[in-house]
Amino acid sequence: MSRIGRAPIPVPPKVQVTWTDENFVTVKGPKGELSYQIDPALTLKLEDGTLTVSRPSDSKEHKAKHGLYRTLVNNMVVGVTNGYTKQLEIHGVGYRANKVGQNLVLLLGYSHPVEVQPPAGITLNVDGVDAATKATKISVSGIDKHLVGQVAASIRQLRKPEPYKGKGIRYAGETIRRKAGKAGKVGGKKK
Repeated sequence: MSRIGRAPIPVPPKVQVTWTDENFVTVKGPKGELSYQIDPALTLKLEDGTLTVSRPSDSKEHKAKHGLYRTLVNNMVVGVTNGYTKQLEIHGVGYRANKVGQNLVLLLGYSHPVEVQPPAGITLNVDGVDAATKATKISVSGIDKHLVGQVAASIRQLRKPEPYKGKGIRYAGETIRRKAGKAGKVGGKKK
């Protein structure tokens, strides 16, 4: 069996997990509610505060879906309990972020500011303010792990870090492979 698929999902006492006969799973917790349709072939069982996902056979298709859907349900339980956060950093002279209402306004070296409107269930915050009063850290948080990652990736896509000076938006802790700049002319003749 799949090591990931057979691992039990701990369900905290504050979290309520329900599903229909077609395996439409709904997870309610202190931070909100998430729903997802998992494969009807898989079976769910809730006993003593742990949820287990099992597959009907050892076919290649069922093996592949077993670990996937177990992880998706686990992400829903963790999301409604703790939530998810992705941190982004802005590097570059004059690059900064401001929060206006729910929206995020980014100055990224373009001729105009870029405004990012978060989808429902996502909160955007400007965290770090350095000595020059430029906000350089952004946090994307919410209960849906997939949506948090997607919004963070779309913000990073607005100005990906370039390899020469490292300017742009990057994930916190991400290292950028740097390239050497133009090499000077060596040993050439001057006219």
